[in-house]
Amino acid sequence: MLVDVVPVGDLSAKVKRQASTALRSVYDCDVTIHDSQPVPNGAHDDKRDQYRAEEFIELAGRVGSGEKNIAITPKDLFYRRRNYVFGLAYLDGNGSVISTYRLQTSSDGGFSNRSAGEIFSDRVRKEVVHEIGHTLGLEHCDNKRCVMNFSPTVREVDVKEENLCGSCQRNVL
Repeated sequence: MLVDVVPVGDLSAKVKRQASTALRSVYDCDVTIHDSQPVPNGAHDDKRDQYRAEEFIELAGRVGSGEKNIAITPKDLFYRRRNYVFGLAYLDGNGSVISTYRLQTSSDGGFSNRSAGEIFSDRVRKEVVHEIGHTLGLEHCDNKRCVMNFSPTVREVDVKEENLCGSCQRNVL
């Protein structure tokens, strides 16, 4: 399987590396990094001052060259009535998105004594693996340690691991 990472907006080389490393590690897939893309026209919601996640998924699916494609953006995303999302993907789809915007908080609430940079990198890796998991047909998992666990706060992202639990792994690999 080939996963194409589609940077949207100004994305650091470190974030691209973290995403690529996590995807290769968990899914044993090939990963390419697409040329950076501009934010999709019409994606910004002026009332919310946020961006519609669906527009980024559509962009990733349209321009990405992989069997699975994931847009990564520093923009703040929302979906429908949710205040924000870290990422979004459609089950069995070919496009997905994560936002680094809300993953960049300064600490993990005392969960560990790692640097903010390490915590941020972990969150990026987990969210990329999570959203590609959805494109492979995985739904949210009840195991709080599984990367496919639903995690609406960074604290919950920090608690889970970067890997699939045994059940989820059997369902995709």
